[in-house]
Amino acid sequence: MIKNDGENLIFSTIDHLGRTHKTKVGGSVFRRVLIANRGAIAARILKTLKDMEIEAAIIYSTADRDLPYIKEASVAYEIYGNFPRDTYLNQQRILEIIKESGSDAVHPGYGFLAENTEFARKVEKLGVTFIGPNSKWIDLMADKNRARQTMSKYTMPIGKGSSNLPDNDEEILAIADEIGYPVLIKPCNGGGGIGMQPVYNAENLIANVRKAKTAAEKYFSDNSVYLESYLENPRHIEIQIIADRHGNVVHLYERDCSIQRRHQKIIEESPAPNISREELNPILKQVTESIQSLGYDNIGTVELLRSESGQYSFLEMNTRLQVEHAVTEEVVNTDLIKAQIRSAYGETLQNILPEKLQQKGHSIEVRIYAEDPQTFYPSPGTLEKFRLPEAKNIRIETGFTEGNKISPFYDPMIAKIIVHTDSRDTAIEELVNYLQIVEITGLKTNIPFLIYALKSEEFKKGKVSTKLAEILVKRMKEEMKK
Repeated sequence: MIKNDGENLIFSTIDHLGRTHKTKVGGSVFRRVLIANRGAIAARILKTLKDMEIEAAIIYSTADRDLPYIKEASVAYEIYGNFPRDTYLNQQRILEIIKESGSDAVHPGYGFLAENTEFARKVEKLGVTFIGPNSKWIDLMADKNRARQTMSKYTMPIGKGSSNLPDNDEEILAIADEIGYPVLIKPCNGGGGIGMQPVYNAENLIANVRKAKTAAEKYFSDNSVYLESYLENPRHIEIQIIADRHGNVVHLYERDCSIQRRHQKIIEESPAPNISREELNPILKQVTESIQSLGYDNIGTVELLRSESGQYSFLEMNTRLQVEHAVTEEVVNTDLIKAQIRSAYGETLQNILPEKLQQKGHSIEVRIYAEDPQTFYPSPGTLEKFRLPEAKNIRIETGFTEGNKISPFYDPMIAKIIVHTDSRDTAIEELVNYLQIVEITGLKTNIPFLIYALKSEEFKKGKVSTKLAEILVKRMKEEMKK
């Protein structure tokens, strides 16, 4: 129902529980946004929507029906089932809910459908705004190999690599010889480290290519893989960018995400330690100019590998909000989700961002997972005790509360803890102190490893790499045996 009060349109809807909601239309950005995600990111988006006085519609699976943030949404829709394909990847039902809820925009969060070209296009065809880049950019960057080829045209440094691998074994072996061992097998469409496999010699190549193809087909419905030169001990540096619909692009500095397990990040920080601004500024400029030349139009992250000699090479571009966006928000004092929403609405960066952006202080984020701290295997269960006390300089992001179950159906992340202080040394100290007072029972968590990693001499000195987590886990196990 629509009424006019003389100044604003008043839009009334009735949700699936029979509740009536009235919203004034005019003067704000979107009227109602559907959050097509779960857990910590769903709760985080909901917070910003509340701050912006935008109504939130939310979806949830049967397994997630007791999560606390669901009650805070204006309208909530259960998608019956538990497995991702039946719920958070169920495009048909989510598109129906977009129409049922009267949402005029969709925020996909990260994971699930956030980088799904087909879904973004279907949302656009409904006349609803997809809060992210245009679907053509998602399509381009989803194919990691095509993204590499495209970015090389815009002067981005690209390491040695192949196009999609042929089916002929001899041709594959010849391609690997030309690149030089070790090589890394990677799915053309995919993420989260799934299907990625380093290979050090020709004897193991073909078997591992077949294994990677099988994984790629299973998880991404596309068995295409390619090869790239494998760096043994790199750092993972990523550049946060934001663009608008008017051709403007700025960077929001860098993050170091080198502490990873199974190619997935667990500790992230900004600024990147032990890299000078003289080294970083040219790559920040180059990334910004490349993305602007491309014509990109919303939030995104360019991921790079930095060799031990200080050479950078393009890894991939994520066309979505990152899990680790909070450390950037802390050091530049900007709500990235709010900026993302306003950009999608059509505002210019000049109106969205502060007049002067600069890094202030140091921020570190750790991801608390329900998993064994030595094996990193998932450890689902019930949060019998879940105490994350408030503390100075500490930011907490979670989608759970005491008594909730950490389901085996989804990513086992329980919470993100973010610290922001004047210096890196202080940030490390305060984060360690905080993790030591966190109380979580009913399941295993990776907190012991997080504390061990933060207290390690390598991390404290900023001598980080993508191999460091593996080294620290091995050392921690050996020390526990003594």
